[in-house]
Amino acid sequence: MLSLFITVNWQCRQHGELPWVSPAATPSFRCYPHSDLLSHSIHLIRSFLPSPFSQQVDLRRIADSDMSRSYSGHAGPSSSAPLQDREDAPLLRSGSPTNYGSNDIPDVEEIVVDASIKDSDGEQSISGALGDEGQNCTLLDGVPKEHRQLGTFSAAFLIFNRVIGTGIFATPSVILRSSGSVGLSLVLWLLGAIVAACGTAVYIELGTGIPRSGGEKNYLDFIYRRPRYLAICMYAMYAVFIGWSSASTSVFGEYALHALTSRTPSPISIRLTGLCCITFAFLLHSTHLNWAIRLQNALAVFKLVVLVVMALSGLAVLFGVRGFELDEPPRNFEWSTMWEGSLSGGTNAFVTGMYNVIWSFIGYSNANYALSEVKNPIRTMKIAAPLAMLSITLVYFLVNVAYYAVVSKEEILGSGRIAAALFFGKLWGDRTERILSGVVALSILGNTLAVLFSHGRVIQELGREGILPFSSFFASNKPFGAPMAGLFAQWFVNSILVVAVPAGDAYHFMLNTSTYPISLINTFVSLGVLLLKSSVLKYEWKPPFQAWWSITCFFFISNVFLVVAPLIPPARGFRPYERLPYWLHVLVAFSISLVGILYWYIRFVWLPSGGKYRLVRRQVVQEDGITRTVVKRLAL
Repeated sequence: MLSLFITVNWQCRQHGELPWVSPAATPSFRCYPHSDLLSHSIHLIRSFLPSPFSQQVDLRRIADSDMSRSYSGHAGPSSSAPLQDREDAPLLRSGSPTNYGSNDIPDVEEIVVDASIKDSDGEQSISGALGDEGQNCTLLDGVPKEHRQLGTFSAAFLIFNRVIGTGIFATPSVILRSSGSVGLSLVLWLLGAIVAACGTAVYIELGTGIPRSGGEKNYLDFIYRRPRYLAICMYAMYAVFIGWSSASTSVFGEYALHALTSRTPSPISIRLTGLCCITFAFLLHSTHLNWAIRLQNALAVFKLVVLVVMALSGLAVLFGVRGFELDEPPRNFEWSTMWEGSLSGGTNAFVTGMYNVIWSFIGYSNANYALSEVKNPIRTMKIAAPLAMLSITLVYFLVNVAYYAVVSKEEILGSGRIAAALFFGKLWGDRTERILSGVVALSILGNTLAVLFSHGRVIQELGREGILPFSSFFASNKPFGAPMAGLFAQWFVNSILVVAVPAGDAYHFMLNTSTYPISLINTFVSLGVLLLKSSVLKYEWKPPFQAWWSITCFFFISNVFLVVAPLIPPARGFRPYERLPYWLHVLVAFSISLVGILYWYIRFVWLPSGGKYRLVRRQVVQEDGITRTVVKRLAL
């Protein structure tokens, strides 16, 4: 909220009008059929190359009259006629929010591409992705085709692994306790699925509109342009300093050791095992990317098979299939008992239950973080995200039905054990709990791999934009063709949290610290999409897929709820932590925002002003053919 206030006031002072209405140039897509694209490309290349031996491409941004970003090509230093001023010149547009004109960026002169981008066929290319129906949508993504290795199912499994960790095994008992009845708990799961569906639609719109890695980094930078760099600097602090896998990694050791031995593990052995989990994921993704993706996909299939077996077993009990009879079947689905106890914990408990359900579906945006590595990203996003979330929704609902078909409400509320353990024990005996622990441990490993894969690439994208210090280090894919520096940054933060955070409240604190910032970010992202759809923002926004206004609005309201709900004091008898104050994770999240504001002010406002220089952004092509942005000083 603080950043929104700063953004509004800055823009009002800059333009003296509606704060979001700026003369900033705006990205859009222009898709050419193959026949037209060939002629346009030949004409464009000839205009860039004054001689057969020239390899220097100089793109200088100027803003069109319709307030969209365009690019003018020059034949060399002596050329002064912009390419777009000629009637036969094509208008190149970019889906990247980083290619602003010099008049859009305070203290930034221009962006220069210092080398031609080569595609896999060795041809000079500006386009980076193949759009729908065989059309080539020009976007300055700069990722060669050989680096795009995620297909539809790999992208879907990336989402599937991110969403399903420990939630479906442990959360149902919490939801039942919060709602008070079996019927109302199923209603909560249905509402959570609706929120997730709306979020998926919003992120498909954003992913198809800006199909490149980085996720919210791209969307916030595109929407909130004043003050320049503020939104992306705040997001960068979350990307670097939040341990996105710390909560799940911290409990991996407990489940893994319980599966291997019947003895109670020590706290030190639990932490060391969790550290081994995140270290294994880091080394595999850094050195053997193809094998990491294969293992990721295999674990997603394994989780899906296990959950389907659980769902079918529960349905077999519910319908009295031979071999699945229980001596004393529960009466959870009888109408007289199904709604008994609804809202017994009060409104606050219901809000807590809704909060937990929504978080069980978080992860639908995971593929957006790695779109530069997705084959045909626009088409893939339209298929992979709905496929993954529909599968998750069906599995979640059927597994909850299976729990209630096998375990009574009283047992779930009174035993203190997770619903999955009670389910396995009643169907196949208490000894199978160790098997369940192994299943949960493998589920956590798949979740850790998916989170590390995506967020390592977010940090890499921040390096490619020149936002982070030592940007070349974070932008590189050396030495194994993977973003090892970004992966290392996430490994380092997660390892510190796993080892250093005290026991007791550690899991819930790390979980809330990594999830609450998502609600803050989603609030600004969904608000931005609403502004793009309205007449307030005059940016051109015509992505291949657009979510309905009502869906985007509902998603925005749900995220406002997630931001506000933790600020409400908990009801008597209910505490989110044993010793810590209930608002601590909220304070940590806003403190990270303030660190981002401070970093932005020092680097992009105070130092340039005091040092009598301005910043020049220059795009260069790395040895692997991928572009990155270098920020350099230019004396005034």
